[in-house]
Amino acid sequence: MAVDDECKLKFLELKARRSYRYIIFKIQEQQVVVDKVGNPASTYEEFNASLPANECRYAVFDFDFTTDENVQKSKIFFIAWAPDTSRVRSKMVYASSKDRFKRELDGIQVELQATDPSEMSFDIIKARAI
Repeated sequence: MAVDDECKLKFLELKARRSYRYIIFKIQEQQVVVDKVGNPASTYEEFNASLPANECRYAVFDFDFTTDENVQKSKIFFIAWAPDTSRVRSKMVYASSKDRFKRELDGIQVELQATDPSEMSFDIIKARAI
């Protein structure tokens, strides 16, 4: 599975310059490509809503939070989105390509696998970040 150079470039912009809040990737013609990006002001709800209900995707989300000590922090999440309603072949392709793709994105801090929106709720993301 090939990874389009734009995927790495957009991820570096998210990581270094915080140009985006999130990036959603899809597999198209045996290659991982950028599907959507969210501007820095995007909310987690907007990110969640932009994931398709019946198709698999990879996503990266830059999550800002405040610790109990009142310190501003941020963690970069890698989310493998594979809804139960997506096609079996699609789930297999995404599952088998995930580790290879994730290695291309240097700087992922937390990984999450979700098959349903409840598995990646804001509370779960927050709990995994701390």
